[in-house]
Amino acid sequence: MSAQQAPADFHEQLRRLEERGLLVRIDRPICKDTELHPLMRWQFQGGLHESQRKAFLYTNVHGVDGRKYDMPVVVGALAANPEIYATGMGVPVEQIGEVWTRAMSNPIPPVSITNPPCQEVVITGADLTKPGGGLACLPVPISTPGFDAAPYFTATLAVTKDPETGVRNMGTYRAGLKALDRLGVRMASRLSGAGGYQHWLKYKERGEKMPCAIIIGCSPVVMFTGPQKLRIDEDEMAVAGGLAGYPIRTCKALTVDLEIPADAEIVVEGLIDTDMLEPEGPFGESHGHVALEGFNLSMQVTAITHRKKAVFVSIVSQVTPSESSVMKKVAYEPLFLNHLKKDLNVKGISRVVMHEPLSNLRPVIFLQFKQGAPKTEVWRGLQGAATLQAQCGKICVAVSEDVDPHNTDAVFWSMAYRSNPIEDVLVIPNRAGGHGPKGGNNSTLLIDATAKTLMPPLALPTKPYMEKAKVIWEELGFPTLSPQPPWHGYELGDWAKLWDEFAENAVQGKWIENGLNTYERRKPDLIPETPVRKVEDVK
Repeated sequence: MSAQQAPADFHEQLRRLEERGLLVRIDRPICKDTELHPLMRWQFQGGLHESQRKAFLYTNVHGVDGRKYDMPVVVGALAANPEIYATGMGVPVEQIGEVWTRAMSNPIPPVSITNPPCQEVVITGADLTKPGGGLACLPVPISTPGFDAAPYFTATLAVTKDPETGVRNMGTYRAGLKALDRLGVRMASRLSGAGGYQHWLKYKERGEKMPCAIIIGCSPVVMFTGPQKLRIDEDEMAVAGGLAGYPIRTCKALTVDLEIPADAEIVVEGLIDTDMLEPEGPFGESHGHVALEGFNLSMQVTAITHRKKAVFVSIVSQVTPSESSVMKKVAYEPLFLNHLKKDLNVKGISRVVMHEPLSNLRPVIFLQFKQGAPKTEVWRGLQGAATLQAQCGKICVAVSEDVDPHNTDAVFWSMAYRSNPIEDVLVIPNRAGGHGPKGGNNSTLLIDATAKTLMPPLALPTKPYMEKAKVIWEELGFPTLSPQPPWHGYELGDWAKLWDEFAENAVQGKWIENGLNTYERRKPDLIPETPVRKVEDVK
């Protein structure tokens, strides 16, 4: 499969997902305010493996007030699991990182068209404020019922442009409904600020309101650029073209001076006040806590446009794992590995894994190094991972290649037995507060938990014996196993051929032969627990 096969619009993404058994249609009545997101959330909180998660297409949506919506709502169709994300890229999962790297090096500028699908239906003027009109005509779900203050747009691309250079930015920012024609928009001001926020600062200095167009649903490769944290001066639409392998179709917005994705499902146009800020929130955020009420941007809606048969797109965020974290994980991990390997030329680095459950990838990063990687390279890798992005790498842990960085128990085991805190732990002050409820100054923790010397084998039965036992387990009809590495023993360098012979004798019932061998090797004048290798040259 090649990058040229990326879906051109969101309807094509849904068709492919359904063909591949990755989409479930839910036709029973579902309340968007109290049931829609909680039902989807069980896929992430219910103990299912990520491969079992699917997109949910709700075709019978109503509000808590009983209002029924003709427009269906889909959740999970961007990244409920890596395979769904890869479907949106048009490539296998293992090629995602390669395609991202190529796209950023070889962007393809968009092409502008007229009569775009995203403007088949237009809502402006008095229709924005009539009872039940404006934003109320969209089936916007409540993401965290019980905490959120309003229905929220979550699967967004907020399009703005630099008033001085004209460079476009597309960012994924939450937007809460405030009135039939007003939104509260949160564009991050911390961590040097989101691209949209930097544009807002320039409009504020000029004493002008900032034009903004919020896109809800379009070609996945365009949607994926929003959370990717590209350079502020890099046009995400051109990078999306690089991902797709062809130019993205754009068009002029109706009421603001912006170019937007022509094949979008829904577009909300408006002007953001640069003088007055409005309290926004609470809202369940991707760092796993509820973001409390804060002063954020106030957007006056000037138009809502959409396709005739539009689908409203939402994503599951909040506590991870979530659709939001999958969208970042599958792209961030190969990008970080590429940075360490190619930009920093770190020797021996083989893998980058961002810890997803609860921590939302950003704070905790595990690096896997080949056996025997020089200590200096391990530390260069740890420092490189901790500094690539301001919001990522508060805690970075390096492990050796025999430790699966997806298995946190294995990582803790490696920390317990392969690191000496006084030598292998470094705390670096003056880190930005980062993405989460705690702002202000923070610090970085780096841990080298790689194997420093040859070590004895892992104390589990070796692979052939575990595999044979698994066959017996299955014959007995016991519960289905999901082996988590390490599930068998393996050598770690400190082992001798003689001991292989002992082990083979033992499983053949010839243990007395081992005893004859050791009886003849008895020594006087030693204390108990003296290692044999201190006395003999065992091979």
